[in-house]
Amino acid sequence: MGSCKLILLDTHIWIWWVQDIDRLSNRQIEILSSNERTGLGVSIISCWEIAKLVEKNRLDLSLPTKEWFDTAINYPGIKLLELTPAIALESTQLPGQFHKDPADQIIVATSRIYHIDLLTADKKIIKYKHVSILNE
Repeated sequence: MGSCKLILLDTHIWIWWVQDIDRLSNRQIEILSSNERTGLGVSIISCWEIAKLVEKNRLDLSLPTKEWFDTAINYPGIKLLELTPAIALESTQLPGQFHKDPADQIIVATSRIYHIDLLTADKKIIKYKHVSILNE
């Protein structure tokens, strides 16, 4: 694992990095820390996903939602990655079998379009052979 390029964080990894570091493994913390300077990419869809989870009472943030985003977006190394037409299209044409969660589809497509590794603990994504995962 090189620490010389941008990596993409899955939504839960970003949440844990910002407010619940105890949920991260030592290896995940090492990866995050060593990539702060070169960039920790976050798909803009993660902002939507977090807001929806809060709206549905499935996620409690450590701050009011707007304040949490203000803090999380300015966390060391965080770079928001826009949702481009290429990513939108890729998310609908992922090779092989991938599950139906649209946020996960966009995150995987973002990783593929940017040609960057994805840091996730999501077993469904880890099993998907068509995306580069940073392994433990």
